[in-house]
Amino acid sequence: MGIADITVIAIAAGLIATLGWFFFGPRRARSARIEGGVQRVDVTVRGGYSPDVIRVRQGVPVELVFDRQESGECTNRVVFPDLRVSAGLPAHQRTTVRLRPEQAGSYGFACGMNMIHGTLVVDPAEETGGGPPAAALTVSAETPPLSADRESTPDGGDEQATAVEAEAAEAAERRAEIADLSRRVAVGTVLTLPVLFAVMAHELFGADWVPGWMLNHWLQLALITPVMFYTGWPVHRIGWLTLRHRGADMNSLITLGTSAAYGYSLLVTLAPRLLPEDVREVYFEAVGVILTLILLGRLLEARAKAGTGEAIRALLGLQARTARVVRDGAETEIPVGEVVVDDEIVIRPGEKIPVDAEVLSGSSAVDESMVTGEPMPVTKRAGDGVIGATVNTTGSLRVRAAKVGADTMLAQIIRLVQQAQASKAPIQRLADAISAYFVPAVIAVAVATFALWYTVGPSPAVTLALVSAVAVLIIACPCALGLATPLSVMVGTGKGAQAGILIRSAEALETAHKLDTVVLDKTGTVTAGRPVLTDVHTADGFSEDEVLRLVAAAEADSEHPLATAVTEGARERGLAVPAASGFDSVTGKGVQATVDGRAVLVGTARLLADVGIGTADLTAIADTFSAQGKTPILAAVDGRPAGVLAVADTVKDDSVQAIAALHRLGLATVILTGDNARTAAAIAAQVGVRRVLAEVLPEHKADEIRRLQDEGRTVGMVGDGINDAPALAQADVGLAIGTGTDVAIEAADITLISGSLSGVVTAIRLSRATMRNIKQNLFFALVYNAVGIPLAAGALYPLWGIRLSPIIAAAAMALSSLSVVTNASRLRRWHSAPLPEPEAEAGPQPTVESAADRTGYEGEGNGRTQTVTDPVCGMQVDPATAPAQRDAFDGTLYFCSGHCAATYDVDPGHYAGTPAEGVRTRRNKHEHH
Repeated sequence: MGIADITVIAIAAGLIATLGWFFFGPRRARSARIEGGVQRVDVTVRGGYSPDVIRVRQGVPVELVFDRQESGECTNRVVFPDLRVSAGLPAHQRTTVRLRPEQAGSYGFACGMNMIHGTLVVDPAEETGGGPPAAALTVSAETPPLSADRESTPDGGDEQATAVEAEAAEAAERRAEIADLSRRVAVGTVLTLPVLFAVMAHELFGADWVPGWMLNHWLQLALITPVMFYTGWPVHRIGWLTLRHRGADMNSLITLGTSAAYGYSLLVTLAPRLLPEDVREVYFEAVGVILTLILLGRLLEARAKAGTGEAIRALLGLQARTARVVRDGAETEIPVGEVVVDDEIVIRPGEKIPVDAEVLSGSSAVDESMVTGEPMPVTKRAGDGVIGATVNTTGSLRVRAAKVGADTMLAQIIRLVQQAQASKAPIQRLADAISAYFVPAVIAVAVATFALWYTVGPSPAVTLALVSAVAVLIIACPCALGLATPLSVMVGTGKGAQAGILIRSAEALETAHKLDTVVLDKTGTVTAGRPVLTDVHTADGFSEDEVLRLVAAAEADSEHPLATAVTEGARERGLAVPAASGFDSVTGKGVQATVDGRAVLVGTARLLADVGIGTADLTAIADTFSAQGKTPILAAVDGRPAGVLAVADTVKDDSVQAIAALHRLGLATVILTGDNARTAAAIAAQVGVRRVLAEVLPEHKADEIRRLQDEGRTVGMVGDGINDAPALAQADVGLAIGTGTDVAIEAADITLISGSLSGVVTAIRLSRATMRNIKQNLFFALVYNAVGIPLAAGALYPLWGIRLSPIIAAAAMALSSLSVVTNASRLRRWHSAPLPEPEAEAGPQPTVESAADRTGYEGEGNGRTQTVTDPVCGMQVDPATAPAQRDAFDGTLYFCSGHCAATYDVDPGHYAGTPAEGVRTRRNKHEHH
């Protein structure tokens, strides 16, 4: 080994050590300046962030002013994954992002392509030194999550307009970049093809096939120099700027490789005598082809990526532009941004509903598919709510604005989708860890490759070493690794929004595919959440319509949920309900009235027995209904038993199909409810659920989720009530029914806007499809590098004399990125399959665990069954949502309405000691009179 070899090895070792310090050494942080109680930092975006380490104080509002001095998709967005927020950065403009750091720690931010990074260091309030990382940074509730305006933050009413502007700016920048790339690729192609043709023909067919002047180094220099500095300018500019910021990305690798090849070829052309004759080979064709291929790949990539954000663009395009408002008695058409709460709005057939509102008058079918994902129009009448951006189809409506601007459901959907797309999935942390070391490692491998082949390679060693090092730099593609997860998350969350499923974070999207158990709250989730008439059984001599008409007349004036169910059932059957007279109530038993001259009794078996009416046949039917979880109501007409009506909280239309679909996906289902064991078991058997946790008090629902997790299960919880919020938060993935309370929706990871259980199936299917897509992307990102880098370094040269040309390396690198983008775009074609018809099979009875079966939780250790049956009317009541409750000697009593509670207050002793399940009385609002 000669002195030259030793020198090259020493220089290579020194370069690798220097690279380690350059990329991973300590960096100087810039502290924020305080102006008017706000910490401000100006961040220049030009091939990187400057400064890229920002130090702020805990608890003081922060304004990060990003001054973006370039164009191109690489840096058109800044993402704070720990905050789940992002902001578009329009080219050559200043954008302010406002945050409030509530906890100390170190938090990263990155460009949208995840290739350039910065760090926000939050020092504890009580000291100046940087503390250890703590909980995630939080966004102040006093300010919007992000501000993407030019110089100021919009108020809440303008937030959606700002999102529209930001999206329009990004789209315009994308179109400009595509046009610019098209020009550069065209120039590169025209100038490179002659050089490539000459070199390839010379190598394949010999010198006789190619005129000598086509191989002239000066001609090749003249043709390729514009390709180097015009076609390759976007690559070189970002590549060198990124290196200046002590970072490196795909552009840096290409810049280093092509600069080395071009510089060496330039030296051979200008001063060939400085080099030995056997190494006077130029690589102009490689430089031209590499840069043209890279730009072509980037052009195809930009066109493919243009579709990945279509969900946000589609959502932004849904909102109506104007509204027809009634002011001072006249209709005036105004921009939708000027609508205020309580404005009266007229909506004609075929028009979009401008804001969330309540129907004042009119009736019409409204197409809500663009928001809920449900294809069938929904009939809206006075008192119903309508959602902004949905379409009024058939009739005219007059509505009152309830929510406007940033408070509308559409604005909330857009905000949640943007937050989800800005978040980071756990699987992405693996890609980030690899990316952080990838580029420095590739540069180090290239340096080592050069030193190795220069030292031990055959003649001409310099040429072999140079070609191998350049090939290593060119084939490595960190861009594909950085895009693998974010693109799929963007498409997946967008597809969810189009299906009426709001996914709060990428972590929830990833975790959902791991679920093996889905826990379903019963009331309002599996069932409709309101009692309806389910059965009418008549005695001999009476028809169903006759009995129902008479009973509904006796119940007509009541506001009790059971009475409402009966009267609505009569109306749905098209029955005319006559007026009742001679109304009287019997405390704790029922009511009596005269309808069309006939004496009608409605209530319990005791009511009928007290007046001498035999109830043996009716009682048997009533017991059957009770066993099915229904509330029976007995009726007698003119002193004769007339029939039994059953009222129950019915199962939603698609609950059976959705639960069957969950089972086919391999998930176990559990019903969690405060209802008594018999009612819960009846509902579970009806929908096909095999396990029931009944009589669970609201404060213990989260404990039950924890108990299932202790069994080794990954649990998804589906609920809609305030009492479900702790359980939703405790579950691995919380899914809130969108028709439920705001508290439940806030506690959940996924919100199902339509309120249908089919959304749970869609969410899990979408999660699985997205995760498959991400894993495929990571394969495409890594397989080229895993195979290509060793080949480029010359691993096969000693065995078979095979070297990887830098041109082939460039093609493989471009193909890597293009494969990832194309595969992620393929997810855009995903559609939720329709729910399968449930199999008609009588499965085993569900396993029911009541309060007496569970121990270890406060209030349940005495083994006494907790009742949630209204002691006055016998209706099943959820303790968490019961309108009224009373403390009694033997525990808390829950009531389905204030009227039943008032009845209890009149004579508490009447209900003392009465088994709750035996009470089947019905109470009218007039009884307290």
